[in-house]
Amino acid sequence: MSTETILLQRCDSKCELCSSDSNLDLYQVPPDATNDADKCVMICDTCRGQIDQPDTIDANHWRCLNDSMWSQVPAVQVMAWRQLKQLSTAGESWANDLLDMLYLEDDVKAWAESTVPAESDDSTTPTLDSNGAVLQAGDTVTLIKDLDVKGAGFTAKRGTAVRNISLTSNPEHIEGRVNGTRIVLLTCFLKKSN
Repeated sequence: MSTETILLQRCDSKCELCSSDSNLDLYQVPPDATNDADKCVMICDTCRGQIDQPDTIDANHWRCLNDSMWSQVPAVQVMAWRQLKQLSTAGESWANDLLDMLYLEDDVKAWAESTVPAESDDSTTPTLDSNGAVLQAGDTVTLIKDLDVKGAGFTAKRGTAVRNISLTSNPEHIEGRVNGTRIVLLTCFLKKSN
């Protein structure tokens, strides 16, 4: 029996995502895109078009996932999770609510997440000087207060320029060279030089 025949029997000749009965076609679920029935779903042209071109997504069409996400077929669960994740990221609160309800076995969840790009770590707090200007590695800053440098036995004077600074993992600290000594400075005592 062909994969397509197996899928048509499994889905009762209806789209496994939205239940439409027109223009059905086999869809291989990435990244394990094989012709194995367990790795495929039967979907309509509307669903396929929106999956292939996410910028054309119609959020209301995907409210059908409220039913199809409960399918016992792992490939359908994976597709439902991916679409809900995409809609949730786009700001659809109802999709986020459904995602919270959806339970996937560990192996199915790993499959679902396998093609979702890792979220970039843009949530890092920028390093700001005392005036709120963003500091970058290599910038030059000026001290706005005399600072006692513990352990080095000198005072870094107000107005001293610190060139070619380095950022640290803490956004309130930078590293720089003062009087030939590499020290950590608090950004609240610094002003970015133009």
